[in-house]
Amino acid sequence: MSSVLFHEHLADNGKKIIEIILNAERSLNALSLDMIKLMQPKLDQYASDDSVVAILLDSVGEKAFCAGGDVVSLYHGLKNSGTAEFATEYFSQEYRLDYSIHTYPKPIIGWGAGIVMGGGLGLLSGCSHRIVTQSTMIAMPEVTIGLYPDVGASWFLNRCPGRTGLFLGITGARINAADAVFIGIADRQLDNQQRPELLRKLLQANWHDSSAADATIANILRDLEAQATENSQISQVRQHFDLIQSLTDVDCADDFVSNLLALELDDSWVVKAQKAVAHGSPMSIAMIYRQLQTTKHLSLKEVFIEELALSTQCCAIGELAEGIRALLVDKDGKPDWRFKTVAAVDQAFLDQLFVSPWAANPLQDL
Repeated sequence: MSSVLFHEHLADNGKKIIEIILNAERSLNALSLDMIKLMQPKLDQYASDDSVVAILLDSVGEKAFCAGGDVVSLYHGLKNSGTAEFATEYFSQEYRLDYSIHTYPKPIIGWGAGIVMGGGLGLLSGCSHRIVTQSTMIAMPEVTIGLYPDVGASWFLNRCPGRTGLFLGITGARINAADAVFIGIADRQLDNQQRPELLRKLLQANWHDSSAADATIANILRDLEAQATENSQISQVRQHFDLIQSLTDVDCADDFVSNLLALELDDSWVVKAQKAVAHGSPMSIAMIYRQLQTTKHLSLKEVFIEELALSTQCCAIGELAEGIRALLVDKDGKPDWRFKTVAAVDQAFLDQLFVSPWAANPLQDL
């Protein structure tokens, strides 16, 4: 069975809705290089097919839309082949796919129910219509494996309200559907059980004017959202907004960590953030802080170019492989981080991570 399924649904007036289904339920639909290679040519094909009016991107199973990139396969690929070459291929193809979704000429509706982490958020965030549900659980937990929030996160985290993106990037904090809508990485909150109704309404819609496709979909989603009943969640990010602003009003990553760990609150959401920072890669924390500072005013294309260079460098130094090993391969939970505290991170070493390993970046032609 293919790891990605493509279904053509014929609408009432002869136009097509394409359903792209991530089909790797056992791995929580983790995004592998093979899945990326299946999706990209199909998206290219549908972009120039006048009969296709919209794409619905979803997944099999109820647990996860996509739990991130298939980093275990990445780990074995880094171990068994040339590190720089494998990392360049993996990340460049993933980022090309993400950029294609962000800039796609036709509407893409992303159904982000269940777990949406890392590479999964890279897919969902680029969709023109981003749906979350009561089961949605979003996180960018790269700090736990020695990486940083990539897949365009340097762009969308910098566009979250205030400095909430910085807080979420460093702590890897888990957020719900209400949070996702509040910080602007989702557009509508529907009920899990409304997915069949969404497809039915899409197939019944009048698609005679392709230029009005976005408005047609927006009206359908607006009506479904008005009928949703499971939308009583509280946004933790909204509730903690003032605290987040205070904690992140700093001039370096170490000050943020000190501020966060000094808190003595009986607040489970904050305690989880403290634990993530205490156990995450100190180098990642310093890197995330700098990455979000340096990409603040870059375009989406420029962000993906910068991320490809940084991600490839992360693979070359071995911190990422060690983080994956400890968390997901050997599962001993005891990564041997290069630096033991954020204050100990060598700035010259950090500088080198931000130097491109190529004369010409492979994504320069985006």
